[in-house]
Amino acid sequence: MFADLTTYLPGDLLVKVDLASMANSLECRAPFLDHRVVELAIAMPLERKIGLRSGRTKIVLKQAFADLLPPPIKSRPKMGFGVPISRWFRDELKNELRSVLLDPVCLERGLFRPESIEKMVAEHVDGKREHSFRLWALLMLELWFRRHLDEPASGKPNRV
Repeated sequence: MFADLTTYLPGDLLVKVDLASMANSLECRAPFLDHRVVELAIAMPLERKIGLRSGRTKIVLKQAFADLLPPPIKSRPKMGFGVPISRWFRDELKNELRSVLLDPVCLERGLFRPESIEKMVAEHVDGKREHSFRLWALLMLELWFRRHLDEPASGKPNRV
């Protein structure tokens, strides 16, 4: 819990919520982060928070709000807040994806077969196959190469 409170929440989740809410003119609150709620949760024994035999989580929370939550909400699995990268690569980031991964500099690095990269981009953009995770990894690798390894003509460090 301490690690989540000091790293994951402020360095990841709360930043994402803040950006998403501000982008949509929403004011978000995190009532479970009130110091009194956090202190209570930290003080509770582990077996009250997690069913050690069942592996169930959020036991106290589900019990506290049992009369307010519909059964499908109480029993559904945990859901994340994924970034719609698959859709973005087919729509608004399609041109950027192609301009980076299909650039001759990228294709001629010799790390991957150019025809495989071209095929993967085409299949994903055309909706024939789902390659978003692979394409994301390749895109980040190429952008890293450009920033840290490629020799800029100006002699100044590259900025992507």
